[in-house]
This record gives sequence, structure tokens and C-alpha cells, in this order.
Amino acid sequence: MCAPKQSESPVPRYALQDSTSMIIDTLVLGAERQAYYVPMLQGKTVAMVVNHTSTVGKNHIVDSLLKLGVNIKRIMAPEHGFRGKADAGELVNNDKDAKTGLPIISLYGKRKKPLPEDISDVDIVIFDIQDVGVRFYTYISTLHYVMEACAEQGKKLFILDRPNPNGHYIDGPVLDPTFKSFIGMHPVPIVHGMTIGEYASMVNGEGWLTKGIKCDLTIIECKNYTHDTFYELPVKPSPNLPNIRSIYLYPYICLFEGTNLSLGRGTEKQFQVIGHPKFKGDYSFTPQPNEGAKDPPLNGQLCKGIDLTELPIGIFRDMKQVNLDYLIDAHRHFKTVGEPFWLQNHFIDKLAGSDQLRLMIEQGKTADQIKASWQPALEKYRAIRSKYLLYD
Repeated sequence: MCAPKQSESPVPRYALQDSTSMIIDTLVLGAERQAYYVPMLQGKTVAMVVNHTSTVGKNHIVDSLLKLGVNIKRIMAPEHGFRGKADAGELVNNDKDAKTGLPIISLYGKRKKPLPEDISDVDIVIFDIQDVGVRFYTYISTLHYVMEACAEQGKKLFILDRPNPNGHYIDGPVLDPTFKSFIGMHPVPIVHGMTIGEYASMVNGEGWLTKGIKCDLTIIECKNYTHDTFYELPVKPSPNLPNIRSIYLYPYICLFEGTNLSLGRGTEKQFQVIGHPKFKGDYSFTPQPNEGAKDPPLNGQLCKGIDLTELPIGIFRDMKQVNLDYLIDAHRHFKTVGEPFWLQNHFIDKLAGSDQLRLMIEQGKTADQIKASWQPALEKYRAIRSKYLLYD
């Protein structure tokens, strides 16, 4: 079936501004460039790696491509599931999409890598998921396994690129490979400063797939995008990142996942508040079960702490760094409450990418001293990253 003729005209809903508040060219997402890539899909069978963020205007990419005659065989979904409702870390099972009848294969359950039979009967796999540019946000780990499966099975992988809302800076400790896990698979800093397409090119080019195998990769680039472009996501990327403020704070507030404090799961201010029953502070909140947090940390307990929603969003965007002050101050205060600060399993080490952040905080090092220790590895990473950038 032939696809209807379409233009590549920009979609008006993306009116972006630069730091001087002057209107700039309208952004066109990779997924929106259907007149360019749909002809490449004609006569091919396709599997889609997508979730609730995979939209074209108000339509899901799966629905849009089906209307254009693309032969989609199945859907594969990452953490939080196809509709984005599951808790962080929650088991996601295989299912069937009620609207299209397509089978849904979970890539966040018993297996995180597509099996040979998941893609053996397709010609092309399409990856279209909105990322937030942070190493421990697991969509890039799913990307790794999808690339690896495609490389092993000789399948083409198309990536419909999307902006990185944290793409305007690079910071944080670079992962030590001995601490590799699903929340950190590659030697990159916490904030890697790349779109999902650029990141895939780096994984391919640096030989980070098993045995250095290469994936047959096609990236459908965004138009009128640079790494300094402000981009406010039209759909929240996961249940506990409800807005752009939480996305800017996520790279360093998420480090509290390795502690016994609450970072707002079970409230309407996820990743925007920090607290504990034994803290002092004028602000208080009580975590309660909600969508994306069926049993949040400190469930039902009155927590006192700080509310970061009182500060202008521009402060967090312009900061361009992983701010350690909150973590260091909380650790110092916790010495007085008689309870352990870190989780016993030292989950903080997986988040940070090594045990050095935890050890240096315990040694009383300042934020400047800790950040100085990151710089040699960051410089090496910047040199690697520069080889794979698709945008200014």
C-alpha cells in the first residue's frame, strides 16, 4: 500500500525560544518527518520499540504509521510499559494492544533484550522513545539491547530522533565499568549531552555492544534543533517526571534514590522535594500511593524538608551542573538523627557509577573537591562525544 504524499512542514505546536526569548525556527522531530522515512518502510515488515511518548502530534506513532500502510508486526516496550503507567522497576509483562490488536513484548520484565523470535520475521526495527539525557534513565539501556539484538540478527534499526531536554550540558562522574548495571551500561557521565540518535551512534562507533558487533543504524534526525534548544516535553516521559522542572532536577535529585530519604514519590512533586520524618524544615509532605508509586518510600509518614518548586525553572536549566549541595547537606544533617543515610545495598554506587561519590561524601569532601575528581574522565568523554554529534 502506498503512503499518501506528505510535506515536511513544521508542526506548529513546537514554538521554541532561545535564551533571548526570540522565536526561532520551529522544531521538527524525527518521527514527524514521515514523508522522508515512510517510503523506506514500504514493502517491509516492521517491529516498533515505543511507549507513550512516541507521538506524532496528538497521535501515537504506531497508529500514524498503520494509517500510512506500514506493516507493523509487533510492539516492544521498555520500563513503565507501552502506556507508561508502571512504577519504576515494576515487572512489566507481555500483552496485546487493545486498539490495534498488536502483540506487545515487554523489554522490562524477565528479559530486557529482544529474543531472536521477536525480530526474526521483520525487516526493520524502529526505536522511537523520548529520553531525558541521564545515564540511569533506563531507555538508553533498552536501546543498547535492541541494537545488540538487531546486530546479531542482521536487522536494520531506524531511530526516530527526539530532542534531549538536558542536552545543553555534560556533567557528573563517568561510570566505572566494574559498576555496570541496567541503570548504567556505558562509560558516560550522569548527564551525557546527546540525543538518543547521537547516543546510539556512539555505542556503535565505540564498540560497546557485545564483542564489538555493529548495528545497521539509520537515524532520522530532528530539524531545526541544537543542543541549546529549549524543549519542553509534550508528554511526561515516565510517571514520576511530571514536568520540565523535575527533568532538570532529575540528574542529581535521583541520587537520593540511594538514601533513606524521600524525593517526592507518592506526591505531586516527584523529584522536586526532599524530606524525611526526622528532618527539620518549614515544608512538609506525606507520600501516599499514586500512579507510578504504588508503595512510595516513607509511605504515609510526615516528612519535613525542602520544596524546590518555589525556585524559578530557569535557575535549574542555567545551572548546567550536577548539584551535589543537597546530597552533601542532607548527609551532614543525617549524622545527627541516628539513622543510616545510605541504603544498605549501596544503590548509590550504581547511580553514581562507582563508589567514589559515596566515599568522598563520607570523608567530608566538598562539592568542589568531588567535582574536581570527575574532570579527567569528563575531558576524555567530551572527546569521544564530539565524534558523534549530529547537531550544533
